[in-house]
Amino acid sequence: MNEPIDELESSRAPLMDHLIELRRRLLYSMAALVLAFLVGLYFAEPIFGFLVHPLVKAGQNKLIYTQLFEAFFVQIKVGFFAAIMLAFPVIANQLWQFVAPGLYRKEKKALLPFILATPVLFLTGAALAYYVAVPTALHFLLSYQTNIGGIQQEALPSLANYLSFVMQFLFAFGIAFLLPVLLMLLEGAGIVTRKQLVGARRYAIIGCFAIALVLAPPDAGSMILLAVPLVLLYELALIAIWFTERRRSKEIVEVESA
Repeated sequence: MNEPIDELESSRAPLMDHLIELRRRLLYSMAALVLAFLVGLYFAEPIFGFLVHPLVKAGQNKLIYTQLFEAFFVQIKVGFFAAIMLAFPVIANQLWQFVAPGLYRKEKKALLPFILATPVLFLTGAALAYYVAVPTALHFLLSYQTNIGGIQQEALPSLANYLSFVMQFLFAFGIAFLLPVLLMLLEGAGIVTRKQLVGARRYAIIGCFAIALVLAPPDAGSMILLAVPLVLLYELALIAIWFTERRRSKEIVEVESA
C-alpha cells in the first residue's frame, strides 16, 4: 500500500528545481518551434501550392493580393502553421517529460495513449477537411459565379483570404476530432460518468451541430460534414469508455480477490 506514495515521494523536487526544469523544457520547445518555422518558411511555396490545390481543382486558377506586403505575410503565416504541425510532437514530448515525474505509474500508463492519440485524431480531422470538406465548400461557394442582370459575378479571392479559409477548415476539423480524447479524460478524472454521457446524448448531438455552426464556414454542406463526424466520435468515445470501465472493474476484482 505504501509503494505508490514512495514512488511519488522519490520524484519530488524543490520548487526552484521545478522552475529550472520548466525553463529547460520551454527552451527546447521554443528551439523546436523556431527550427520548424525556418524549415516551413523555406518550403512555404510548395506547402501553399498543396493548400491551394483544391481551389485549382474547383476551377479557380487565380489568386490576387491587394496589398504589397500581403504575399510576404502569407508566406510567413504558412511557415508558422507548418512549424506548429512539425514541432507539435517535440512540444508534446517536452510537456510529457515535465509532467510525468509527478504522476504515479498507473497515471502515466493511462495518460500516454491520449497523448499518442491526439496528433492522429487531429491529422484525421484535418485530412477530412482537406480532401472532403474544402472541395465541397469551394464547389458550393464558387457556384455563385453567375450572370445577374447582365453583370458577371466573378470570384477573385486574395492570398490571405484563401489561406484563412483553408486554415479555418483544417484547425476546426482537427480540433473537433479531439472530442473523444476530451471525453475520456473527463471520465477518467471522475468529472463525468458514462451513464451521464449516455443520458446527455440528445444534448450532445445538438451541441455537435452548434460547434459545427460556429467552427465551419457558413454553408450547410460544411456544417453537416463537421457535425456528423462529431456525433460519430461522441458515440465512439462512449464505446471506448465502456471498455475502460470494464477493465477498471476487472482490476478492482483482481485486487480484492488477492
